[in-house]
Amino acid sequence: MAASATPSARPGNIRRVVAASLIGTTIEWYDFFLYGSAAALVFNTLFFPASDPLVGTLLAFLTYAVGFAARPIGGVVFGHFGDRIGRKRLLVVSLLMMGGATFAIGLLPTHAAVGGAAPVLLTVLRLVQGFALGGEWGGAVLLVAEHGDERHRGFWASWPQAGAPGGNLLATGVLALLAAVQSDEAFLAWGWRVPFLLSGVLVVVGLWIRVSVSESPAFLEARARAEAEEAAGVRQRPPVVEVLRSGRRGVLTAIGVRVGENISYYVLTAFLLVYVTVHLHLPKGDALNAVLIGSAVHFVTIPLWGALSDRIGRRAVTLVGSVGMAGWAFVFFALLDSRSFPVIALAVTAGLLLHGAMYGPQAAFISEMFDTRVRYSGASMGSQVASIIGGALAPIIAVELLKEYGSSVPVSVYLCAAALVTTVTALVARETRGRSLDRAARTAAPVPVKG
Repeated sequence: MAASATPSARPGNIRRVVAASLIGTTIEWYDFFLYGSAAALVFNTLFFPASDPLVGTLLAFLTYAVGFAARPIGGVVFGHFGDRIGRKRLLVVSLLMMGGATFAIGLLPTHAAVGGAAPVLLTVLRLVQGFALGGEWGGAVLLVAEHGDERHRGFWASWPQAGAPGGNLLATGVLALLAAVQSDEAFLAWGWRVPFLLSGVLVVVGLWIRVSVSESPAFLEARARAEAEEAAGVRQRPPVVEVLRSGRRGVLTAIGVRVGENISYYVLTAFLLVYVTVHLHLPKGDALNAVLIGSAVHFVTIPLWGALSDRIGRRAVTLVGSVGMAGWAFVFFALLDSRSFPVIALAVTAGLLLHGAMYGPQAAFISEMFDTRVRYSGASMGSQVASIIGGALAPIIAVELLKEYGSSVPVSVYLCAAALVTTVTALVARETRGRSLDRAARTAAPVPVKG
């Protein structure tokens, strides 16, 4: 039965699923982005004291990158069990892991209190965050994509994507509020802990909402078919093995589509904080408020880009964003160098608008590349490997380029090159708009059990 014919595609039900995925994803991204903002603003002083601010920031971003390194591992593990026992259960686990790690960061002693143990503990908790987020993205977007119909999949599946700017909006908003009402001394002494401890409350809310939705109907149908085949004497290949055997093209396409999107996002948000505060010597409130404004526009426009992809295709909308970002890479830093807050806010907002054109259609685009039995594994592998190449290294490379050359031009070249990788990938990729997700029967044949 096609996805569009299933009862779960009714508007009321899909809206509940979208709301649950969006709120849960927003909370998880809040936790993850909060670390990135803190790495740029306070962790360099509290956990990696150094005489050169850029050196301390670079070390803080190295622990930031560790979270990305753990994401593919989380993607493989969560993907395997998500394809075997369901999307919903794994999403509950990922939310608990992420929230617990973030809450614990808020309780950590600093370098001044325990010395070298502080950055070690920080790194361990960052690994847990990355592992959890590696499983979150695939499960959240698939739960929505597999509940909806193919005519509006780009729109509905883009809402969990809006959880990224939603989480960044929440994290940056809390930090900006604290920066506005506290002195720098108070913020460094204890204020930075408040947003991390707040995660405990948010996780309770997220769990209450997330456990109320039903499992993906496409997954339930695929599992029933797999159980019938096993009862008939055949065994299923592990999802990861099946992806590597028959889904390599989808994984490589997902990586290429995400590279430019991933790098641009972390340059526009995480590295921006360093560039504005350390290089331009402007107040951190200017950088935080610019990201706040840009994230609000980003949040609203991502579903619009997803809806447009339902009309003109995933590839076309992705190309709008990637080609635009390749050019904006040079305009962006020129506007930042004006040292004018309205101009800086405009630079960030326009950049995130272009990023949204790549990010909005991405959930549907990647979901439609894989069969139901291996979709969680395939989507997670492709997206999370790209996160190492992109998000993990982007702030580190950008800070190192700025430190080495004292100019934003090399960073612009780096950002432009990343956008061109996504452009080329989108040009050679197969269009997936309108493809049914009920394709479990077309997965490669199971392997007979040898007697």
